[in-house]
Amino acid sequence: MNYDRYLNRAIAAVPPSGIRRFFDLAAAQKDTISLGVGEPDFITPYHIRDAAINSLLNGETQYTANRGLLSLRKAISRYMDERFHLPYDPEKEILVTVGASEAIDIALRAMVQAGDEVLIPEPSYVSYCPSVIFAGGTPVPLVTTRETDFRLTAEAVRAAVTPATKVLILPYPNNPTGAILSREELEAIAEVVREHELLVISDEIYAELTYGGSAHVSFGSLPGMWAYTVTLNGFSKAFAMTGWRVGFVCGPAPILDVIVKIHQYTIMCAPRQAQVAALEALEAGFANDFEDVRRMHQSYDQRRRLMVAGFRGMGLDCFEPLGAFYVFPSIARTGLTSEAFCQRLLEEKHIACVPGTAFSAYGEGFIRCSYATALDKLNIALDRMGDFVRALI
Repeated sequence: MNYDRYLNRAIAAVPPSGIRRFFDLAAAQKDTISLGVGEPDFITPYHIRDAAINSLLNGETQYTANRGLLSLRKAISRYMDERFHLPYDPEKEILVTVGASEAIDIALRAMVQAGDEVLIPEPSYVSYCPSVIFAGGTPVPLVTTRETDFRLTAEAVRAAVTPATKVLILPYPNNPTGAILSREELEAIAEVVREHELLVISDEIYAELTYGGSAHVSFGSLPGMWAYTVTLNGFSKAFAMTGWRVGFVCGPAPILDVIVKIHQYTIMCAPRQAQVAALEALEAGFANDFEDVRRMHQSYDQRRRLMVAGFRGMGLDCFEPLGAFYVFPSIARTGLTSEAFCQRLLEEKHIACVPGTAFSAYGEGFIRCSYATALDKLNIALDRMGDFVRALI
């Protein structure tokens, strides 16, 4: 039977995730060290797991409110205000989602319709462009390059705006490049947003992971930008809670009301025990100045410096990332495409990385390597990769 005529053509045409493809290949191969998936190697701290276990043992197995546990939303409100200077009403301006991935999807569906253009810095996270297409909009790439340390400029945003432009996605700290934007750069972009009355989706899932003294600046905290901004965040990265799937979206109530409507009909609510765990993560963080987050951050910073030095020692150009937990070295000197490099590296050295092209065509010539992996494995991976690279250049 030919199913083509029954399928949504736009969705069927979207390619599968390049990240997951190499993850699956690595999983099928013995002795492979994976630097592919952006997942902390830390186990969720015990006190967080214990809170979820106790909730389950106490028979707390019912739905929560669509927007999430009010106690969790109040904690998120405090967290966003104290850490990022973003005040949100926990009853009207915060929604707990199934990971930040759901937040991306439903935020775009709430804002975008056929004919709307969405500006997306690239290379960037794999979900943005497909989610815009799923919402019926048109993704418009804003190309960032190694020459500018993969930073988005206000000039690039202004040049891309048309009468059809509605939304700008700001994914900083950035996956895959590790780039961040300074307050001054964000303020310049804010002028364009104000001038053209754009909505901004600020994906700040890596907000706690910045390095070198560069504190994260939340776009919505800039003067006048709160009303234009929907902020996305979650617990997966900084709190080592990827499998719990707890994210959240914050923004003006009229926008949140529509986002919640989609969430109501498609998800109903995030899992209760995961919400309880997230609440414990925040309450413990308030009590101990986010000791768990700081400990993991310090370890990531050590690994970050190791990886940058390792790639440079191989003779590869490697931009120093100041956010997230990825390095994005150029492999142009090897003469291989990003795809061929990663395929051969996996087959010959049993190291899994992700081709830069998984994050748009503008990632060609680069690979993404996650350093959210134990130091001993990173050292082994660098040794194997060094042998591989030196045989090519």
